[in-house]
Amino acid sequence: MTSFDDREHAFEAKFAHDEDMKFKAEARRNKLLGLWAASLLGKSGDAATAYAKEVVAVDLQEAGEEDVFRKVSDDLGTVADPATIRAKMSELMSEAKRQLMNEA
Repeated sequence: MTSFDDREHAFEAKFAHDEDMKFKAEARRNKLLGLWAASLLGKSGDAATAYAKEVVAVDLQEAGEEDVFRKVSDDLGTVADPATIRAKMSELMSEAKRQLMNEA
């Protein structure tokens, strides 16, 4: 195997790893967002966990995070404005990445 082949395989492995971590971080962020939204909606315990699972599942409907934003925004109504929700999504993405790095 040549040096070029080794680099190519290493690049492919890194790409696959990075995509896997991105998927895990987004799923974790969505779960955390669901738990946050559930608390604003007055849900706790099993109801909050079930709602968080709904938020995670809705992300599989289309590419990007807009489907998640729409669900949470629609569910929260006037409880939280769009800017607050987007800021929370950004904050929780950082938290999700931190949690995943600590688990590794």
